[in-house]
Amino acid sequence: MTAALPTVESAGAVLRNRRFLALWIAQVVTQVGSNMVLFGLTVEVFHQTGKSTSVSLLILAFLVPAVIFGAIAGVYVDRNDRRLVLVTTNAARGVLFLVLLLVRTDLALIYLLTVVISTLTTFFGPAEAAMIPVIVSKRQLLSANSVYLLTLQASFFLGFALIGPLVVNVAGPAWLLVFVAATYFVGAALCLLLPANHPRTGASHPVEALEEASTAVRTTFGQLVDGVHYMLDNRTIFWPLAYLALTASLIGVLGVLGPGFATHVLGLSERDFVVVVLPLGLGLVMGILVLNVYGRFFSRRRGIEGGLVALGLTLLALSLAQPIVTNLSLTVSLLSVVIVVAFAAGVAYAFVAVPAQTQLQEELPEAVRGRVFGVLNMLVSIASFLPIIIVGPIADVVGTPVVVQGAAVVTLLVAIGSILRAHPSHVGPASEAVLFDAADPVSLSGRSLLTPTPLDQQEDDK
Repeated sequence: MTAALPTVESAGAVLRNRRFLALWIAQVVTQVGSNMVLFGLTVEVFHQTGKSTSVSLLILAFLVPAVIFGAIAGVYVDRNDRRLVLVTTNAARGVLFLVLLLVRTDLALIYLLTVVISTLTTFFGPAEAAMIPVIVSKRQLLSANSVYLLTLQASFFLGFALIGPLVVNVAGPAWLLVFVAATYFVGAALCLLLPANHPRTGASHPVEALEEASTAVRTTFGQLVDGVHYMLDNRTIFWPLAYLALTASLIGVLGVLGPGFATHVLGLSERDFVVVVLPLGLGLVMGILVLNVYGRFFSRRRGIEGGLVALGLTLLALSLAQPIVTNLSLTVSLLSVVIVVAFAAGVAYAFVAVPAQTQLQEELPEAVRGRVFGVLNMLVSIASFLPIIIVGPIADVVGTPVVVQGAAVVTLLVAIGSILRAHPSHVGPASEAVLFDAADPVSLSGRSLLTPTPLDQQEDDK
């Protein structure tokens, strides 16, 4: 009897697929390049204005187009040759980065070009994800998606915390833009190696396309409304989302306040706020490794809440590091204290974000997990906008350390709320068994996911 073929191939086998390898390298160079530019422009904008408000506007210019144009981009990608979308969006962004090089002293044009580049990225993302099943076999699909998601997450650390600061400090922001533009042209060339993939064989009628895009926007809005109700009606969903929204907000706040913290607290150049970002990223990696080895030995709930408390305390320590070192006349330098505290904050961050994501995956019913995740992740993104909008102007008025102290207080309040409200004081065996009845799968509504049952009707049936 011959042995059965494995149903899933390893990541190594997937990377031996030349077409996937081309797409993956294109993803690496463009995602890392995008985060390098985010770092470079953050430094440039703060250098020109000296205001955290300007950095807030820059980060919003990167983030908002994904929410506004996400639904329309999905419709467009489904109606056009995905290879062509990948090639043109990469090439166009490469050109726009070179244009940024010419206008990098004009703040308004920087914001405008950033919005255009981010909008093009919104079209690139779904085309890239939709191309993966075309170029890999079913046995390779799971590993291919794992590599894709890992690269997506690692690119921020590599681009924003490592390669971007290195290029800016060695060669300057101008050469960073030249380098990133070159990587996008390389990405466009690699995408030319992919097969043409036009999901629709018939002609695309403009009126039909417009109606479909309009429907997609209305559906997305309906999903968001239903998602809010679903989240509020399910405590086991609400709290993991609250944790994820908090951690996403803290990353945005760090990006906004980083240059000001480096200049006003540490007495360094604005480009040196990598001394906070890099140890934070290394701490995050360490936290993930610790969770992988020892996570099964303690309660996920206690791990998250302990991580929240530790994260709040480390943020408080960061904001008070300067007066503590000065008043106590410590022999250690302020910079070394900040590096150690930032590393500890990264470990604490991992103890919150990773288990929260895992809990959300476990609590959602498998039949709707992917579609619900898309809606809920959009809610998390929207929730993270508000802190990014307000912290810049507040920091310009009261100072960066005070805003970091405020973030620490909010984090500690979420920890206290989680301890008191996230779980009932006594959980019986019946309530621990399952969250959803398998015979009655939950959807967000008839507009959204599995057609069946609106939330209000589900509540009436209970």
